[in-house]
Amino acid sequence: MNLLSLSELLALLTLRGSRGTYKNIGLGFKTPKEVIEGTYIDKKCPFTGNVSIRGRILSGVVTKMKMQGTIVIRRDYLHYIRKYNRFENRHKNMSVHLSPCFRDVQIGDIVKVGECWPLSKTVCFNVLKVTKAAGTKKQFQKF
Repeated sequence: MNLLSLSELLALLTLRGSRGTYKNIGLGFKTPKEVIEGTYIDKKCPFTGNVSIRGRILSGVVTKMKMQGTIVIRRDYLHYIRKYNRFENRHKNMSVHLSPCFRDVQIGDIVKVGECWPLSKTVCFNVLKVTKAAGTKKQFQKF
């Protein structure tokens, strides 16, 4: 019997153009077309890898895209100050795994993320859905 190592098996699958299987993660999220038609391999992808989405479903705005396979999102919220009977704006930044199936994500897009087991020291969430930014901010343009 001819046994293949993991790297040889992955190389063989990539050459054939077959990634294997994909799954429906449930919770009302549709599997993207890129997952069904694409040939990428990502073990941390919720649609093709060994990651289950459970727990919290959150949304945020993409602020940084400087890491490979990970983006930073910003979540804004209001904090109540009882003494002044008013709210103040606060925010949290979160590192989130971005699967290769979401190709055209840009800064300012709104993403839905789902909780999974810790993928690294700071990443415990996975992108499930991307919504394009409604409009671009007015800014100075050279004409």
